[in-house]
Amino acid sequence: MAVQTCRRCLYRSDHPLGLVIDADGICSGCRIHEEKDQLDWNGRWEELKQIVAPYRTRDSRNHDCIVPVSGAGDSHFIVHTVVNQLKLKPLLVTHNRYYNTPLGIRNLANLRRKFDVDILIQNINPNSVKAIIRTTLRRLGSFHWPAIAGQTVFPVQTAVSHKIPLIIWGAHQGLEQVGMFSHLHNVEMTRRYRKDHDLMGMEADDLLSIFDNLREEDIWQYRYPNWNDLNSVGVRGIYLGNYMRWDPLAQHHEMVKLFDYESAKQNRTFDTYDHIDDWHYADTHDWIKTLKHGYGKAVDHACREIRHGRISREEGIQLVKKYQARQPKKQGMLLEWLELDETGWDFVFKQHTQNFCEHINEIIKNETPLPLKTSIIFSTNSSLERNRKASCITIGKGYP
Repeated sequence: MAVQTCRRCLYRSDHPLGLVIDADGICSGCRIHEEKDQLDWNGRWEELKQIVAPYRTRDSRNHDCIVPVSGAGDSHFIVHTVVNQLKLKPLLVTHNRYYNTPLGIRNLANLRRKFDVDILIQNINPNSVKAIIRTTLRRLGSFHWPAIAGQTVFPVQTAVSHKIPLIIWGAHQGLEQVGMFSHLHNVEMTRRYRKDHDLMGMEADDLLSIFDNLREEDIWQYRYPNWNDLNSVGVRGIYLGNYMRWDPLAQHHEMVKLFDYESAKQNRTFDTYDHIDDWHYADTHDWIKTLKHGYGKAVDHACREIRHGRISREEGIQLVKKYQARQPKKQGMLLEWLELDETGWDFVFKQHTQNFCEHINEIIKNETPLPLKTSIIFSTNSSLERNRKASCITIGKGYP
């Protein structure tokens, strides 16, 4: 089946999270976004208040809930909602990804000061993190697996170990981007979603192999708690995005005014708020995402802004063309930390981007336009470009 592009936003039917385009040419993500202007959000908020009420503790020494946070993203807004609107006492938890920017560290400290809350930080042995990255680079084409695995499991592990059953997350990525669920489904966090989508189908124990040097002591902290432990505590993870009209840009603007949240320009996207705490997420990681899937964070942010009506589709296309071709600036820093040279990096990465070239050829055969010119995606200075130049065809088409 030929790849289709949504007529309203810029997502395509081959989106890695799964996307459906209807008979009118509109994608499922845009259709679910329409609910934001149709739902009774006052009623949804009252439902949320009823959900969290039983978890409120009378002991001032205890916490009512757990809130996963970072030095960027929607953390300030989530904590503000939990503390100042729901009047809960949260335990903040954060997983150290080791790619911290000074601004991210500053914003994380700002959370503690502004909201007067406790925070628990997980620091896994960096040598284990590097060992896992070498494995996931080779097997999955991803160096970000430990970061995603850690930040999605540490809150759950803490809920079990501290016997705090309620975890409050922000918005569900699958709902916001591709309309995987309706807001009315009240979807909650699951082990299955984490494995299939966040972890690319690979749990921690799946990384152990006789063909690798990973050890039990490297991976055990990334394991999801077992069913008995989850059930004994009654762990439950809810998403605020199901009960509030989620709008990241408006929320960030509010947090800057109210709580001195700080933002920064990013290399590969026009958004100045998302993942500013991470040297590599919107840089080298996004570059890899573009090579593997044909789009990057600039497309994600453009689709969001188009749906909220702040930019037109054509303006979104121009923003994507401006940012998506930019090569990463921090790749050398990442390779130095991992103790890898460029030749080794390119050799490993080539195994996972070959599918992209094959996908390009399929698009050519079906005369379906690519998001951007393929020629500008590949670096002109790296050995990866020299090794792959002959296998990919330059295409001059843009968005339809």
